[in-house]
This record gives sequence, C-alpha cells and structure tokens, in this order.
Amino acid sequence: MLSLALLGLAPAPPAAPDPTGEQLARIYCAICHAYPAPDLLPKAIWKDVVLPRMGQQFGIYPADGVRASLFEPGPGGERVRAAGIFPEEATLPDELWQRICQFYLDQAPDSLLIPASGAYGKPLTQFAARLPALSLSPPSTTLIRFRPDGGLWLGDANTQRMYWLRPDLSVEKAARLAEGVVDIQPDGLGAFITLMGSFSPTDAPSGAVVYLKDQSGVGQLLLENLQRPVHSTWADFNGDGRRDAVVCEYGKWTGGLSLWLQQPDGSFSKTWLRQKPGAIKTLVRDFNNDGFPDLLALFGQGDEGIFRYINDGHGHFTEAIVLRLPPTYGSSSLRLIDVNADGREDIVYTCGDNADYRPILKPYHGIYIFTATDSSAYSPALFLPLHGAYDAIPADFDRDGDLDMAAIAFFPDFSHSPAQGFVYFENIGAGQYTPHTSDASALGRWIVMDVGDIENDGDLDIALGALTFEVIPDRGEVRRWVEGGLPALILENKLK
Repeated sequence: MLSLALLGLAPAPPAAPDPTGEQLARIYCAICHAYPAPDLLPKAIWKDVVLPRMGQQFGIYPADGVRASLFEPGPGGERVRAAGIFPEEATLPDELWQRICQFYLDQAPDSLLIPASGAYGKPLTQFAARLPALSLSPPSTTLIRFRPDGGLWLGDANTQRMYWLRPDLSVEKAARLAEGVVDIQPDGLGAFITLMGSFSPTDAPSGAVVYLKDQSGVGQLLLENLQRPVHSTWADFNGDGRRDAVVCEYGKWTGGLSLWLQQPDGSFSKTWLRQKPGAIKTLVRDFNNDGFPDLLALFGQGDEGIFRYINDGHGHFTEAIVLRLPPTYGSSSLRLIDVNADGREDIVYTCGDNADYRPILKPYHGIYIFTATDSSAYSPALFLPLHGAYDAIPADFDRDGDLDMAAIAFFPDFSHSPAQGFVYFENIGAGQYTPHTSDASALGRWIVMDVGDIENDGDLDIALGALTFEVIPDRGEVRRWVEGGLPALILENKLK
C-alpha cells in the first residue's frame, strides 16, 4: 500500500485549539495596560462598568449614538478623536470579545473579601488640631504646602485663588489664579505654580504653569495649553544652563508626560516622554551617577505604574518600567526616601483613587514600600492597608530615630471608619506600625497633605487640605463640610 507521504499527500495538521477567554484577555487587555485578574473587582462592576468601557476602546458599542457621546465638545474631544481612542469600527471580532467577557463574569467574585478593621487606631495624642481663620465653602483645596519662611500656601479650586497663611494661620495675602493650583516649586526668588485648568476630568488643553515672583507678586506665563497638568518639575535637563520642565499632563483619555526644553529666546519646545494619560508625579534623581538629572514618574489612569527615564545629558530620555501595576489600583502618590537606612532611596507608593465608578472597598488599597535592591530594582517590603489611600509621608515625628508615617485617605470607609481619612502610623520597630486616628479627621475630606515645621520650634507638623466630594451613602458629611467651610487642618506636634 502506498503511503500518503509517497503520493505527495500529507495528513492535515491538527487544528490549533481556540484560545480561551483568559488567554485572549492576557493578549488584548495587555495592549493598553497590565493584565487585570478577574478577582480585582466584583462581578457586577466588571459587567456594568469596566467591560463596557473596555469594549468601547475596541470599537464595540451597545447602541448607535454611544460613540458620539464619548467625545466632549471643543478641543478636548478633538484630541480624543485624533488619538483614535474610540474606533469607528470594531477592532476585535465579537466572538473573541464575548469570550473575554464571559471569562471575567465566570471568574470574578460576587464581592471582594475585605478584612475586618475592627477598632482601627489608637487616639492621636501627640498632635493637637489647629484650624485656620480662613473659611471657604465648599472647601476645594487642591494644594497645601509649608512655606520655607513659615506658614502655608493653600490653593483653592472654587475661588481660583492661592492663599498665603501666616504661622498663626491668619491670611497674609491672596492671588487670583486659574482653577486648580495643584503644585508649587519655589526657587528662592519666586515659585513655579502649576494650574490644572479644570478639576473635573477633561482632555481640553486649559492648564498652565506660571512663575510668580515673591516680591512683586507679578505672574509670568511660562507654559500653556496643557491637558490637566497636576505636577511640574523644573531643572536643566540638557546642560545648556537654562531651566527646562517636565510636566505631568494627567488629562482624561489623552495626555502624558511632556518635556519642555527652554530655548535661547525664552520660549519652550515640547516633546513627549510618554504619551499616555494619568501622569501624576515626577522625581528628579541621578540614578546612574553620570551627573545628569534622570526622572522617576508615577502613572495612574489605566496603564498604571512607575517608570524611570534615564537622561543622556542632552535632554533625550530612555524609558524603563520599574513597577507595572494593575489598572484597578488607583495610583495616587509617589515618594523616594531611604526607609531602611541602607544608603539607598526606597519607593513609598499609595493607591486609593476610587472615583471611576461607585466607590467600593478594595483590600489592596493602601501604602506600599518597595526597598531598593540595587540601582534599578526594587523589592516589596511592606503593605499597610488603608482604604482610599491618597498620600503617605514618612518622617521621624516622635524623634526616636525611626520613620513613622502620616497618611491620608480620600476614599476611606465612611460608613464604618470615617476617622481613617487621616492615620498616623507610629513605627514601633521590626517593621511594625501602630495606627493612630483623631476625631478631628471628620472635620473634612482630606485630598492633599504636607509635612513641615510651621512655627520653627524644631518638630514636624502636618497640614491637611480638604475638598468636598460626594459620599455614597451620604449620611450628612457633605452638608457638614460645606457648612463648616474648613479648607485645611493643622496637626501641631506637641513634642515641644
């Protein structure tokens, strides 16, 4: 008998198995961000919110007219159209998309397992609450910062002003600026001030950076047409003796991390270091010890993570991923500090943004410390759970030789633990922290924080900035905050 091979006929290869929903999710979801495991969210949120939004970015819409509704009017919407965020036609076959959806709906839990917090926090006795004379209703603080000469800077989105507060917390002066003073970088003669342009999510290029001189109070517009900038860093990045900028343009669907090199005539030329939305903060360091300023950047809004940018000395940067984080985390803050006293700076990171859908408690929200293992790698070392964590500042508040932690949460568990809007973690050694809370935390909803010495008495105080935002379910918190008009709270250290 002649074989098929001798006749020139080979048997057909076995059919490749169809990819599973999980395999498809790992392929297609990873196009935009880290793969999100189904157990990161409850089934109802996957079904009603997240999967429909994911589908829209594959050009899959539930009905005619939905795509058009996704574009805001004006230049913001035009930028989203130009970026191709929401395709006109489906870019993924419906059968594959349905397989992805079914995988998440089959595997996601009905609810997330939230460990019981119990009586979380001893009374905060080391600090005394002080209230400023300034009353603003509704409180809309977007900046709180200790001034080098004593007192505070406070930015308010509602009045579109920045206030100078004296050490006794009375108002020294105020300056009218655009909406959302979110960052300030003083340089001895004045300060670079970042203006968000719009606190509400938008892709419109309405933000700016101005330079405000201390003595004259005159503002100079440096950068404009920015997409919801939330932070700017100023340094000479190309070695020409002129100060340049890196701006975190958070945006909404578009935006990115932009580099602005100053030209001889004082103008600035813009290039993108990373053209994705969600840039939150940058820190300048010389990571490879070559004498040139490099960057560490935090991104939220989808493709969340921490990224390093190495400078060649001429303003050209090479990107490397330091930590890639799931898109459900809600990254909120980044700091570098040597936590374990080994001579290398470690990463202090918080996640807790919870405004993309009805807020839910997430067991992975809180404070993370990643310790440096060499010049480019970090290892997870500590996790302190804190619902809705927005910032954490390590410092030796009790002056016992180790680093404690001051932390705020913009989305705490208001129903059961509202005092956890501010938590002071006392370092008791061996990687253990005792949490302390205060009844004063209920006076506001804390979105920004800073640490400094307001009266120059040698110990560290804490300043909290309040912003009124919807609470679900609302048990009267919003009314109390609006009527109270408290934009800030100072926790004065009583060691001295």
